[in-house]
Amino acid sequence: MLRRPARMQYAALCYRVQKKANAVEILLLTSRDTGRWVIPKGWPMQGKRAHEVAEREAYEEGGVRGKVHKATIGSYVYQKRMDHGLQITCKVQVHALEVENLEKNFPEKGERKLEWCDYREASSRVAEPSLKRLILDFGKRLTATRPKPASKAANG
Repeated sequence: MLRRPARMQYAALCYRVQKKANAVEILLLTSRDTGRWVIPKGWPMQGKRAHEVAEREAYEEGGVRGKVHKATIGSYVYQKRMDHGLQITCKVQVHALEVENLEKNFPEKGERKLEWCDYREASSRVAEPSLKRLILDFGKRLTATRPKPASKAANG
């Protein structure tokens, strides 16, 4: 049987750091069709680079504004069910996006549920094994590079 090459998509791993607790949180949202937990992603757009597509999808799907990283942090593969029932393989290139603001109104408001989770919880909620690993690795890396909060005993 002939296999088609994977179709490319671009995604944003939207994150914030709770500075007091040094906790990395990931914004998850539900897919419109199945309601499973995902990150914002979409198809290539003419005239836009990969990180720009990721940034736009984060806004359209979750109302996110922030600093998107140009370099990819990794990729994952999943099976997308198209409207006519056909399943296609998609490879998703992921770009980190540090969230600075959440807009009250955005194009897909009310079509998805949004939730902030600790990166370990976010990893456990998504279905794709390679996305689980990507979120865990990203969270661990970000936590390891941040300065530890000073303890009260050391300051007193």
